[in-house]
Amino acid sequence: MHIVVVGLSHKTAPVEIREKLAVPESRLGEALTRLCAYQGIKEGILLSTCNRVEVYAVVEDLEAGYSRIQEFLADAHLSVASEQLTPHLYWQTGDRAITHLFRVACSLDSMVVGESQILGQVKDAFETALTHKTTGLILNKVVKKAISVAKRVRTDTRIAETAVSVSYAAVELAKKIFSDLRDKTVLLVGAGEMAKLAARHFMAAGVRHVLVTTRTPQHAVVLADRFNGTAVPFEQFREEMATADIVLVSTGAAHYLVGSDDVQRAVKQRMNRPMFLIDISVPRNIDPAVRHVDNAFLFDIDDLKFRVEQNRGERLQEAERAEHMVIEEVAAVRQWLQSLEVTPTIVALRGRVEDIKRAEVEKALARLGHLPPQERALVEAMASSIVNKLIHNTMVTLKSEVTTADGAAFVEAARRFFNLGEAGPIRDEIEIDESTTRTSVNKPG
Repeated sequence: MHIVVVGLSHKTAPVEIREKLAVPESRLGEALTRLCAYQGIKEGILLSTCNRVEVYAVVEDLEAGYSRIQEFLADAHLSVASEQLTPHLYWQTGDRAITHLFRVACSLDSMVVGESQILGQVKDAFETALTHKTTGLILNKVVKKAISVAKRVRTDTRIAETAVSVSYAAVELAKKIFSDLRDKTVLLVGAGEMAKLAARHFMAAGVRHVLVTTRTPQHAVVLADRFNGTAVPFEQFREEMATADIVLVSTGAAHYLVGSDDVQRAVKQRMNRPMFLIDISVPRNIDPAVRHVDNAFLFDIDDLKFRVEQNRGERLQEAERAEHMVIEEVAAVRQWLQSLEVTPTIVALRGRVEDIKRAEVEKALARLGHLPPQERALVEAMASSIVNKLIHNTMVTLKSEVTTADGAAFVEAARRFFNLGEAGPIRDEIEIDESTTRTSVNKPG
């Protein structure tokens, strides 16, 4: 059996291709069922997000597996021809496939390294596969380990702690001025997309009061309603600044809308309580002279971008630590997978020698005639002892060598020496899903 991943992402395909392959949540179950109906595909998980569509599968044959998964992706989206799809696809197997999954779950392969959304998406994809019984012993183990690695990365590194977007950098800087943003008031001057995003980040950080003003009163009302805030007439916002702890300006005006006199007056009305001003307009809408006003802290778009680049560098350093964690965990999974390869051989070997022992004991007892139970037991015990001693070293060697580079050769040699034929399927197992505390029955790998 082979673990493979076949897919495309923001790194290999433009959005017009990705959006055609995206599978809505309502169709994931049906898509998984079709995937695992292809011959030779034993287990499957489908991860579909705005930035990637990937199939993780356990297949009998590599080439056939790749071909059928590509066929599945093309057939599921009739608007995308296979030849149009192929240049954008990547496919990996074994350690590389496992490493890819771990890096995806840890957000090391994300557009924004350290973002938290992807881990939840991996969990959801796994839950859907469990619900539709398209995973088994191998993918259950590997995906659970991927989730575990991602949690370890978030706990043991600072990969997600620093802002790498301008809007969130504004929140991060505000926290340095006001250690606690709860019960703070934000005044939004303008309704650009960056301002809206910053407002959402501020509210997520604890801000409870939002004032909104724009040149178009109706736009201010609509945006204020979105944040359960209050619309302020544009002509009056300078007078309202004294009630705001944080002022974020984002308009298309070609001149300064807020001067140092406006800010000095507002700070005086605030009894010198600090005021944080953010100017993300280009050209700037807040006079740089505001920086000289006591208890007023002004940051413009360049200040925020500098902060973002600084944080991005810190994230990349933390990402290096995360990459080392991934390498360690992939090695652990590799050893587990290699141990699976020897299990059917050991079971078959034990079964073969038990069959031989039983047949020979029965022949011997038939020739010896009627023996008392104690003597029959003695004969059987002697036969078992001989068999165990004969295969003991073979068993020990197989278990110790299976995790080495020559492990597969040892397994193959044992099968030939004892005439064991082809390896049988790994037995069914019942595992407890630790994340949901419910039992799932795994089908054979």
